[in-house]
Amino acid sequence: MKPEKILKTAKKRGLDAIVVCDHDTIQGALEVKAANKDQNFTVIVGAEIKTNAGDITGIFLLKEIKSREVGEVIREIREQNGKVILNHPFKGHDLEKIDISKVDFIEAYNARLTEEENKKAVELAMKYNKQVVAGSDAHLYGEVGNAYTVFDNFNSFIPLRHHYIPSKHIYKTISQYIKSFKERNFRIFFSATAIQLKHSGKIALGGLKKFFRFLNNSKTAA
Repeated sequence: MKPEKILKTAKKRGLDAIVVCDHDTIQGALEVKAANKDQNFTVIVGAEIKTNAGDITGIFLLKEIKSREVGEVIREIREQNGKVILNHPFKGHDLEKIDISKVDFIEAYNARLTEEENKKAVELAMKYNKQVVAGSDAHLYGEVGNAYTVFDNFNSFIPLRHHYIPSKHIYKTISQYIKSFKERNFRIFFSATAIQLKHSGKIALGGLKKFFRFLNNSKTAA
């Protein structure tokens, strides 16, 4: 994704700030921040770090996170005065290895996850009395702004409310295709294709059911 288009898309969708997180590096976020010439728009530098316990996101970062051990990752983020986010906690995480007391936010509204997965994240946040945030988890331009959090200001950074629209399933499939070609892993390609066909089949079946109900109701009315 190109920095200029990320900024243009975010502004078009009414955002006045964006958190940019690549996997395991802040370089992408730094490029977007450098491309931003609008003083009324803020780019927050972040990175989604793959740790031994699952993904941990740091935001307001100034330098790269070197460790991949979850406790050390959290420590490195805090040493930079960054904020620690436990994102999609029920997707690829070993929560027993994570000291949730040291987490600032739990991502409870991820636009790429199911309603059930997000509900469990909300319940986890309530259990540990943690603030929740929303995230688009955007891998494509069409996903930017699907989920966001409104904060009071950038100093206290207290979440006030959230906006959340589930991403279209096709975006998830396309991003998996891109990943499969980058990694030259065609298992990912075939798996994503199978899931998309299953999803499309459910939609088609639902459409047929509605169509036949419509026909049946029309005959009854006649």
